[in-house]
Amino acid sequence: MGVDEPVGVDEVMAWFPALARVSSRRAGLLSGGEQQMLAVARAVVANPQLLLVDEMSLGLAPLVVEQLLPSLRTVARRTGAGVLVVEQHVGLALSVADRAYLMGRGQILASGSADDMAHNESLIEAGYLGGGPQAGAAGPTDLIGPPDL
Repeated sequence: MGVDEPVGVDEVMAWFPALARVSSRRAGLLSGGEQQMLAVARAVVANPQLLLVDEMSLGLAPLVVEQLLPSLRTVARRTGAGVLVVEQHVGLALSVADRAYLMGRGQILASGSADDMAHNESLIEAGYLGGGPQAGAAGPTDLIGPPDL
């Protein structure tokens, strides 16, 4: 699924300008958001067919999350890789996803296009708050990338 021409460091730095500004720092001295950007950048330059991202927003300021999640759409478009995201910021994740899956206790409780799921607030609320057949749901998993995945 990856593209013939791999993504280079310069291109990744253009996607994450904050990284370019701190490129001389050691990774352990970066902020949480910068560390997340670095993790995605390192993965992308390896030219993956599938990128797995688990709670990228955990512990980050909302403004940083709003910048990071859309970058995953850029990764998917540029590389052709699928991007599988587990994320607590449902609305923002659905805004950049193609498909969405609501899971609870290891079971897929609902799935559909991200747009359809975004417009079904009662389903998402039930999944998070434990109502109806979605009792105990842990939250949605969003798939970003080629629809054939």
